[in-house]
Amino acid sequence: MKSKRVLKKEFYITLFIKQNKWHKFGVLVHTFAVVMQVLKAKKYKMIPAAFLHDIGKPYVAFQDEKDKVSKEYSFHNHEEMSYHIIKNWKVSEYTKKLVRYHYLIRGMQKAREKNHIERYSRMKRAFDKLDENFVEELKLFMKFDDMGKISFFKTKDNI
Repeated sequence: MKSKRVLKKEFYITLFIKQNKWHKFGVLVHTFAVVMQVLKAKKYKMIPAAFLHDIGKPYVAFQDEKDKVSKEYSFHNHEEMSYHIIKNWKVSEYTKKLVRYHYLIRGMQKAREKNHIERYSRMKRAFDKLDENFVEELKLFMKFDDMGKISFFKTKDNI
């Protein structure tokens, strides 16, 4: 199934050119921006997750009617796809967990805002299984991910 998705234009557009209003650039440039944020913060343990956290996005990229009007893309469940791509790779369990849950906090916030009670409950059950230290790591990684959405070229020093 993944191999068929590689043949779709959405795969390449989202990988190299654009994603949506929250991401200024394609997945590849965004990924490098997140890696740069992780390096600047000297959080070296997070480097593999920074490179891999959105690896599944181009595979799940699609446009609903609203996306077609705005010329943007959606990526439902991209973090789970990213996890499934790397789950048998020789990377640490920490990296796999960070990739799998990197959107969990934001996803819970959005589900709550949209009153998607079932989705929120499912995410909350997963969240409640995470230990406190990992939740702090997740929050930090989410910050790096958010900073990587702004621009690849902007840094604290040249803003």
